[in-house]
Amino acid sequence: MEGITTKNTIHEVVDVCVVGAGHAGCEAALACARLGLQTVIFTVSVDSIALMPCNPNVGGSSKGHLVRELDALGGEMGKVIDQTFIQSKMLNCSKGPAVHSLRAQADKAEYTREMRKRLEHQENLMIRQAEVCELLTDADLQGDGSTDKKRQQLYGIRTYTGALYECKALIICSGTYLRARCLCGEAITYTGPNGLQAANHLTASLEAHGVKLRRFKTGTPARMDRRSLDLSKMEVQHGDPRVVPFSFSTDPESVQIEQADCYLTYTSEETHRIIRANLDRSPIYAGVIEGTGPRYCPSIEDKVVKFPEKERHQVFLEPEGLHTDEMYVGGMSSSLPEDVQLAMYRTVPGMEHCRMVRNAYAIEYDCLSSGQLMLSLELKGISGVFCAGQFNGSSGYEEAAAQGLMAGINAARKIRGREPLVLDRSEAYIGVLIDDLVTKENREPYRMMTSRAEYRLMLRQDNADLRLRKYGYETGLITKEQYDTVLLKEDIINKELARLHEVIVGANEKVQNFLQAHGTTGVKKGTSLAELICRPELDYTAVAELDPDRPELKGIPAKVVAEIVEQVNINVKYEGYLRRQEAQIAQFKKMEERRIPADIDYDEVKSLRLEARAKLKEYRPESVGQASRISGVSPADISVLLVYLG
Repeated sequence: MEGITTKNTIHEVVDVCVVGAGHAGCEAALACARLGLQTVIFTVSVDSIALMPCNPNVGGSSKGHLVRELDALGGEMGKVIDQTFIQSKMLNCSKGPAVHSLRAQADKAEYTREMRKRLEHQENLMIRQAEVCELLTDADLQGDGSTDKKRQQLYGIRTYTGALYECKALIICSGTYLRARCLCGEAITYTGPNGLQAANHLTASLEAHGVKLRRFKTGTPARMDRRSLDLSKMEVQHGDPRVVPFSFSTDPESVQIEQADCYLTYTSEETHRIIRANLDRSPIYAGVIEGTGPRYCPSIEDKVVKFPEKERHQVFLEPEGLHTDEMYVGGMSSSLPEDVQLAMYRTVPGMEHCRMVRNAYAIEYDCLSSGQLMLSLELKGISGVFCAGQFNGSSGYEEAAAQGLMAGINAARKIRGREPLVLDRSEAYIGVLIDDLVTKENREPYRMMTSRAEYRLMLRQDNADLRLRKYGYETGLITKEQYDTVLLKEDIINKELARLHEVIVGANEKVQNFLQAHGTTGVKKGTSLAELICRPELDYTAVAELDPDRPELKGIPAKVVAEIVEQVNINVKYEGYLRRQEAQIAQFKKMEERRIPADIDYDEVKSLRLEARAKLKEYRPESVGQASRISGVSPADISVLLVYLG
């Protein structure tokens, strides 16, 4: 390239360019614009803004945690789903609070419409329908296209029509659009999700600038015409009688709506027989698909092959919205040919006469190879370029949105000359998500799960505001009023926890009668209210009868009072476990605080195993704690590294 030319082209100068307007791109663009930066968001189609091309829901196990944390930091997804949901459930309620996760069915069209409206009304933000095809750096300005070891500096981007945008930061949120192709049996279309235009030109430019890419694959099930289904043969799945909102700023009364029903049915042995008989026509098993698919969201043919002992698999029929008859067939994504799909779907009880509105398909796309990102989500090789969402190798709307917000925040902080905001694994599920994407060799689309968070008892969805509002406020996305509410709430909780340990009730007749009435054993000596609350039969509300000095929370909104009660209950009942986890976090923090110099020469660290040396050179961890989580780096290698650093 002979330098940069702007002849006969649009040439604009902005602060931030965001490539892609999916869930990651929307959060990134809103964050940058709200922090006062002139931002432009590019999309191949404005009709695809915040599109839900797969499942029609937000949240779910561990994903609900991400949305709550996103909201606590100042993100938008929780607010939009609260306004556009049609059914809501708190999952895992039979288990402990660490794994309680909110999940809401969305009206897909309304969700997209509402998020687009928020982008359109946001000051400092411009939407641009255009395909970004070129990344431009200082190497291009020099005219030699050099991508040697010296870190490149972002200059801007160019669209397919030739428009040039100079920018100080670029956030790539390309989702599943890069060189995408959709597969349905022998039929292959070179399009993005839902038949939208793929982004076919940016890949070559990224690779020319030294960015390493790989192919991943995901898929989606068919959509059925509701009128062709016999829902009476399926189990009805109702929403919760009392809906809990995702956003901490949503009025709980505003989400108490009449909810839509979902339905549960099952595959049959005949379903499995049809799938097995046609595996040779599946692109997955015929070797046509190059990309690696998600382990935790497999296609129905994968389930049948990998779990031959299972006689049936769950199938969920979920409405795509209130103003459409399309029903999403959860649990049966597939890339089998259309005729095979229809045959297998019609073996499912209640779907014997089903009519497909949209067939299932698999989609392949380019995404970032592991080891190229810093914890700020900035590329190691190009200063000013941040990456988020499925481009980073994750799956799911929630994972994408969380990364988008963090990339947006850190792009803004870099432009302002501030240190990046990095949440560690003990502070947030977002910290776990990003640390795993940056530190580990993810060979398949990454999905967030509660089991990935080693400190999950501390990282509950109910206390996300207490953990993260301070960062949102310090960043500038949370107002002082919102932060003051959290500080007040935290102060009341701490004072009440201390008081409950100090208030002692005697073993008198009133107390014994109270305990007997609640089905729990009596006491033989004076007992603190905290000890009574620890009993399964009792809670903070119940012991109010024995607590005449309980403070009256006058002037505090009922919503906040309910949250205070919830936190007091959880903190008292799980006090021993929480203290143990706090001690574990203290040890974790020591390792995280041992920073590794950015210019360290690992060849000088004697006694490091060859594999460990190679991995440390590739990933360039920022702390000893991060180094310890890299595959191929053993505890012995960490001991050697600590001695060297000491």
